[in-house]
Amino acid sequence: MAPTVRADLANLPDYIPGRKIPGAIVLSSNEVSTPTPPSVLAAMAEAAASANRYPQMANDDLLARTSAYTGVPEERLAIGCGSVSLCQQFVQAMCTDGQEVVFAWRSFEAYPIVTQIAGAVPVRVPLTADYRHDLAAMLAAITDNTRLVFIANPNNPTGAALHTAELERFLDAVPDHVLVVLDEAYREFVTEPDLPDGLALADRRDNLAVIRTFSKAYGLAGVRVGYSVAPPAITSGVRKVGIPFSVSRVAQAAAIAAMDTADELLARCKPVTVERERVHAALLDLGFEVPASQANFVWLPLGDRTAAFNEHCLEQKVVVRAFVGEGARVTIGLPEENDAFLAAARSFSG
Repeated sequence: MAPTVRADLANLPDYIPGRKIPGAIVLSSNEVSTPTPPSVLAAMAEAAASANRYPQMANDDLLARTSAYTGVPEERLAIGCGSVSLCQQFVQAMCTDGQEVVFAWRSFEAYPIVTQIAGAVPVRVPLTADYRHDLAAMLAAITDNTRLVFIANPNNPTGAALHTAELERFLDAVPDHVLVVLDEAYREFVTEPDLPDGLALADRRDNLAVIRTFSKAYGLAGVRVGYSVAPPAITSGVRKVGIPFSVSRVAQAAAIAAMDTADELLARCKPVTVERERVHAALLDLGFEVPASQANFVWLPLGDRTAAFNEHCLEQKVVVRAFVGEGARVTIGLPEENDAFLAAARSFSG
């Protein structure tokens, strides 16, 4: 008999990245459109000059800089190859075969993938009618076999966000054997005042971990680096299951340089949020249903019209992220990019 892969992989959903089409405006991957600052590029080039040498396996310098930047002790921090890698490491560290991971659906499409890869069981809980996490239903879905709950806040792809009080009530009610992982990939784009700061919450809770990334607001999607915050014993486990040397020398240098120029980078979030509100209002005026977003994208719950809308946008040389049968997620780009998308939306007759 020939070697075979695990049978369950046949049912593993594919992670489908945003499409890249030469000459088109790409609003499908939640990247920032502004270029990487020269100081960060210089740090990356310097690191690349030593590409013949392995990076620090324990990310020592990046760990120390992240600790100083966030105010979180190093023993509570883990560095990963982007937030996706850290999501998988949490499942691997917390779950054995057959144990359950609860998350909203639709939410970040990597959650069911990393759960199944680790041999755990994904438990999807439908969103509310207004595209938010249904915390009551998620709490009801937790069993004695549940070890982990993922909450993306703001949620990807809908952009909806949980308020501090409702999240704290949920954390208070979660059983002691369950860890909640708060995925804050888009935290820097939040403008509503009453939304939680995961790092502040995690500082006083043993049942909460937080994941953040340098891919979005810090403009480092192409080098893959992020960090998590959790109690020291959990952080130790998350580090143990990480792939050695997975965070490259260039990525480590880029993240350090990005933190050194954080004021410049985070100032770029304000124009994005202004454009987000402009695009949101324009889409509402055109008659689209668009929930309020706290991320760097908007969600159009088009249902059966999604495929037609996607094809129409492609014909207009605008690439959006279509979840066929559900809706389209559209990244907020530069004003002229957003204008091109709005023109495509305006001419859609589906």
